[in-house]
Amino acid sequence: MRLNKCIAIMIALTVFLMSGCKNVNKNGDEYNGKINEETRDVFAMDTYMTLTAYGENAKDAIDEAVDEIHRLDDMFSVGNKDSEVSILNQNGSEIISEETEYLFETALQIYKNTEGCFDITVYPLMVEWGFTNQKYNVPKQDKIDSLLKNIGTSKIEFDKKEKLISVPDGVEIDFGGIAKGYTSQRIMQIFKKYELVGGVVSLGGNVQTYGRKPNGEKFRIGVEDPFGNQDYVGILNVENKAIITSGGYERFFEKDGVKYHHILDPKTGYPAETGLSSVTIVGEDGTMADGLSTALFVMGKNDAVDYWKKYAKKESFDMILVEDNGKITITEGLEKIFTSERQIEIVR
Repeated sequence: MRLNKCIAIMIALTVFLMSGCKNVNKNGDEYNGKINEETRDVFAMDTYMTLTAYGENAKDAIDEAVDEIHRLDDMFSVGNKDSEVSILNQNGSEIISEETEYLFETALQIYKNTEGCFDITVYPLMVEWGFTNQKYNVPKQDKIDSLLKNIGTSKIEFDKKEKLISVPDGVEIDFGGIAKGYTSQRIMQIFKKYELVGGVVSLGGNVQTYGRKPNGEKFRIGVEDPFGNQDYVGILNVENKAIITSGGYERFFEKDGVKYHHILDPKTGYPAETGLSSVTIVGEDGTMADGLSTALFVMGKNDAVDYWKKYAKKESFDMILVEDNGKITITEGLEKIFTSERQIEIVR
């Protein structure tokens, strides 16, 4: 079994070479300040993370970013009994912070736009399948049917004026499908605050980049091969982008010769089987990219392509779809920045 959004992407962030080139800032202009490099490994949000920063204030930026990761982990973790999410699940209502409000409203937007393919209320189903504690189990159909009655982000009530969020009995939420994307987005804001030349973070495989490398080159990010035949299916050459992948290969168990992965279809209660092995979203916003990678995996190729055609400009994203048969499809915004040795279909 592989860890969340794999450590192979975790920095197939291919080589950070600085040989013989002038230093440049994040806009590509020559930069005469001192360039420090700071890298830190962290374990949080139940996954391994790596943060790298380039700039005069690189260490201070990384120190603050690590503190921010732990703060957000405490805030959003269902495993922390004092988190806003845990209190909501236990009591049925809670006054929430602006950050939790932002996550909820983003999750609700994706839920509506994808017609329920991304749903933060699938948490009880995740528990029943054992994906929250590794005590894996294939639930009986009557148990799934019972839990499905309480699934639906639309069941959540939110009083925006009072900042009061409420859920009916039996409804529980988990921001796990979107929180790491929000975290990487916050780290980009910290990197900007410290006026870094560039930086890159891999939060369990959720990759986001800021600016460029000190030699002026863009970051080269490997998109993992979901079949394990190669390290990656291709390379993205990017700056100021989130690159977030969801796939059934990340967390799964086998029983009686059948493989069950952790990406559940909120409509059926079972692992989504849509012919896709992985979906990679490349966008400007880490939070949105995180939620969309899950939603479009659940949708399947045809609906994912239709969604991209409808919302790509509004939500500023492109995507890479890898099908179970190995076929790779990318959207046209990646045509000049994605390279692969394999045959690629381009959607326009």
